[in-house]
Amino acid sequence: MKKFNIKFYENRKIYFGITIALLVVGVIFNIIFGTTLDVQFKGGAMLDYSFSGEIDTGEVESIVEEVTGQNVDVGVYSSMVDTNGASSSGMSITFAGTDSITVDEQNAITSAILEKYPDSGLVIEETTSVDRTVGTTFFAKCLVAVAITFVLLVIYIAFRFRKIGGASAGIISIIALLHDVILVYFTFVVFRMPINDNFIAVILTILGYSLNNTIIIYDRIRENRRSMGPKAKTSELVNLSINQTLTRSVYTSLCTFVAIACVYVVGMLYGLSSVTTFALPMMVGILVGCYSSVCITGPLYVMWRNHKDKVKAESSAK
Repeated sequence: MKKFNIKFYENRKIYFGITIALLVVGVIFNIIFGTTLDVQFKGGAMLDYSFSGEIDTGEVESIVEEVTGQNVDVGVYSSMVDTNGASSSGMSITFAGTDSITVDEQNAITSAILEKYPDSGLVIEETTSVDRTVGTTFFAKCLVAVAITFVLLVIYIAFRFRKIGGASAGIISIIALLHDVILVYFTFVVFRMPINDNFIAVILTILGYSLNNTIIIYDRIRENRRSMGPKAKTSELVNLSINQTLTRSVYTSLCTFVAIACVYVVGMLYGLSSVTTFALPMMVGILVGCYSSVCITGPLYVMWRNHKDKVKAESSAK
């Protein structure tokens, strides 16, 4: 196995600069595009259709707005092939902020579109209606679940690594995880994907994945501290520990990335938006998770230890 001698702590300004640059770009995109919540979280209704041929989304929007008197968003998915080998496409009509869509309104919308496109073979596949209050409550519960996960992770790390920092080591790992969560969020913003249950699923998955890399590095730091003794410089200890686990971290992340990339390609080929909106942020999360555990957590840990040693030395001098 190849041995590395990368000075992670000494290069911390480069890594922190990359992180700051990515965050600034994300904030700029967020200001420009804003955050879009899916129907699941903000309430509303969505009608999913399958059809063949060509349909103009602008005309469909006008037709539906004329029938319902509400503003709608219409999206068309890529062509798909059903079990009979026939080619078809998908169309979603989203009503934001409404309580629900009645069966009569669904039939009126379908009839109006078929009147304009009689040869489209338009068929309604799925109807989703979420009350605004229910959607908001669901979103709040998802955020609470993420917050509880953070707390449990801090407690776990504090207990397991109490000999090398305990709670402080846990807080540093949480800072790195927040870095991953924010960049995954910006991925949704940049690619104009609505925040939905896939976002929560990706976040919870990345928390565990990224933390696994961090725990492995902490384990090696604890072992090296025992073998190198208390007089070893913290920067040398951390650099050595990260270099010893670097190959494993990179290979594991690369294998996972390739697997998720294959899922993303399949989702793109078959127009499965529910798959692509999970796989793309996961791919980004895997990369930033590996980056944060290797390039962010270690240098932050050294900075914290150096600060603690400085405070202790000043107290002793007094």
